[in-house]
Amino acid sequence: MKSPDFNHITTWVFDLDNTLYSPEVRLFDQIERRMTQWVMRSLGLEEAPADLMRNQYYRHYGTTLAGLMAEHQIDPVAYLNDVHDIDFSALTPDPALAARIADLPGRRIIFTNADTLYACKVLERRGLSGLFDAIYGVEDTGYLPKPGRDAFERIIATDGLAPERAAMFEDDPRNLVEPYDLGMRTVHVAPEALEAQPHIHHHTADLTRFLDQLLRG
Repeated sequence: MKSPDFNHITTWVFDLDNTLYSPEVRLFDQIERRMTQWVMRSLGLEEAPADLMRNQYYRHYGTTLAGLMAEHQIDPVAYLNDVHDIDFSALTPDPALAARIADLPGRRIIFTNADTLYACKVLERRGLSGLFDAIYGVEDTGYLPKPGRDAFERIIATDGLAPERAAMFEDDPRNLVEPYDLGMRTVHVAPEALEAQPHIHHHTADLTRFLDQLLRG
């Protein structure tokens, strides 16, 4: 390990969507459309108010699902099966990223607000299957989503990881606040850097290059 900022890391925690693939793929656009359509069908709303509800719940609760569960007591399994029924063909294998992840010393895990079945499909399309010691989806937190502290604490307890010896890679800056407070090294993965924020240690627009530099200096 060449980077002193990461010499102490024994667990590498990766978000999934827009972190292990580029947001330019726009995979989540499909999911958002299906979320809006689900709200329209299930709650009898027109498209505009349904889309507004989807976005408001996401911003207030962390995920649209969490809002729908809190406000409308929906079945999360049926909802997730529906909104994740998308076309994955835009995703392509990334051998360079796979090699860099494989080179990371210690434990490698996924922690996503999606469910594990969907996560496995994404990893397969990206050529990243078999690289992770555990995949934790929202069902593993009792459907409590990031950025809530309870979600992180449940995954920490389940996995047994030491936060002070873990690094979190994530595209949504909201989801790095709790990892930072818990003692993790935080890496924001996004095309554009934000203004300096105390809970973000590093930013990268290219995860593969970042990992390569981290490993090899």
